[in-house]
Amino acid sequence: MVRVLTAGHVNWDVTLRVDRLPEPDGEAAIRSQRQSGGGSAGNVAAALAGLDVETGIIGSLGDDDNGLLARRDLETAGVSLDGLRVVSGADTAVKYLLVDDEGEVAVLGNDGGNEAVGPGDVDASRVERADHVHLTSQRPDTAARIATIAGETGSTVSFDPGRRLGDRDYGEALAMTDIVFANDREVASLLEDEYVDSDFSDRTVVVKHGADGANVHTPNGSYVHPGFDVDTVDTAGAGDAFAAGFIASILGHGDVERALEYANACGALTASEEGARSAPTAAAVDAFLESRY
Repeated sequence: MVRVLTAGHVNWDVTLRVDRLPEPDGEAAIRSQRQSGGGSAGNVAAALAGLDVETGIIGSLGDDDNGLLARRDLETAGVSLDGLRVVSGADTAVKYLLVDDEGEVAVLGNDGGNEAVGPGDVDASRVERADHVHLTSQRPDTAARIATIAGETGSTVSFDPGRRLGDRDYGEALAMTDIVFANDREVASLLEDEYVDSDFSDRTVVVKHGADGANVHTPNGSYVHPGFDVDTVDTAGAGDAFAAGFIASILGHGDVERALEYANACGALTASEEGARSAPTAAAVDAFLESRY
């Protein structure tokens, strides 16, 4: 049985290592190029599978060569593809990730066929069978439908809306979310004032600070973890690996502080490798944490 169901974008990533991120009217030199599966829903699903969590996905992609590669990538990772829709005649979304020598990332891309799943396309039985549902950037009405089904059946819901938070109204889905993931910029648009006075004071809010760790606010208290010092190679996918680590850990034992540490370890290990699909295995995370203490 699928224990965690992720929902959102499934892309094909082309990562270009450059000497610097180009300024307007500027130029950068390409040092290397690699390709792999991408998209936040795909990244989190693959990372969860690597952490020994039974995982499935709801999303869509085209029937082109890139879509075939993306499906094979997820299948190899151990993700159930039963909820992945292949759209006839559509192109799979391709994202071009520019990564500089400091590991900073800029993204170019098109949506392709990654938002073909509408509310009416959601298989309610698949959502109902999951213990937890993780939402990522997608159509707001689809996110709301999935969150509603999960809430009605008692499944917990997490949501990492990502870069498009300011451009889309995810209010309905967020209202039914138990755990919200956001970075510093995204959380500023969610919380009008302090956390305790916000609409999210009755749930868990996980604020990601990149290399500086993260903090978690819950109705019962707040927790901070400074993160781990690693040699940063590529930050693409680190936030998705962080979310996967937090979810896997919190489902395993329910300890928020321990989940925060585990999530930071997943994010740090991913940032120390190339590519958005470089999330570590459970054994690698355990070894990393043991080496730090």
